Amino acid sequence: MNTSFKICDIEFKNPIIGASGTFGFAHEYEKYMDINVLGAVSSKGLTLNGKDGNTGIRIHEVSSGIMNSIGLENKGVKFFIKYELPLMKKYDIVTIANLGGNDLSEYIEGASLLDKSDIDMIELNISCPNVKHGGMAFGILSDVAHDVVKQVRDVVKNKPLMVKLSPNAHDIVDMALNCEDAGADAISLVNTFNALAIDIKKRKPVFDNITAGLSGACIKPIALAMVYKVAKAVKVPVVGMGGISSAQDAIEFIMAGASGVQVGSANFTEPAITENIVYDLQKYMQENKIEDLKEIRGII
Repeated sequence: MNTSFKICDIEFKNPIIGASGTFGFAHEYEKYMDINVLGAVSSKGLTLNGKDGNTGIRIHEVSSGIMNSIGLENKGVKFFIKYELPLMKKYDIVTIANLGGNDLSEYIEGASLLDKSDIDMIELNISCPNVKHGGMAFGILSDVAHDVVKQVRDVVKNKPLMVKLSPNAHDIVDMALNCEDAGADAISLVNTFNALAIDIKKRKPVFDNITAGLSGACIKPIALAMVYKVAKAVKVPVVGMGGISSAQDAIEFIMAGASGVQVGSANFTEPAITENIVYDLQKYMQENKIEDLKEIRGII
């Protein structure tokens, strides 16, 4: 059975990817599962200079999902390249660096450093707030996203560039088309949904930043619809995510047009879930006499 797919010249042996922000730098899950079974892992979100992250509560459980306000806590791109990347590279997986930034210059410098590193691919997170322009996320307006991707593409010469879209964009399909036009080699979606939780005893928001990112099983049907629409519109590979917690979920995204899928929040409730999804996907293919995932990819 062939479960592989490619983004540019990078071959993934299967479509199951540990999602950024939920899988650390891969080695954290080593005691729970065989990392080598996976197709890839996307690193915890990185920024050029590192960040302390947000204050207050950072994770809050809700019905069929979680909300998070981590704030991209990390030690910076240079620390990642020197200390974390060598640990990721010891596994037989595609290594992806997820990169965010507070302004365009941070994106460009961070991407330039990663382009010269031993990483296999860069995933550009354009859901970050643009601090120089009122805090609106780069990934809300298509023309702003186009400019960011274009300028990052100009400095990324050696690595495939995947752009991760926010579901909060004004028009997700137009956003994807603009990113593709600006030079994205692949599109990943969706990031978390903007959401609110209130502590009725304290009579105030749960999170210091008031709103936070919603993920988990509750967003799956909406994320699936967005992946379907984007996959029909763009020519580059699409990596889908949003509430995937089983092989059935992964197969639905593949049938909707995704080449690969990222598994996120489910890792917190079942640390070996990604490995189980790989095996259950193979079982489904065997039982349904599917020799190649191309047979069902995008059939919806």
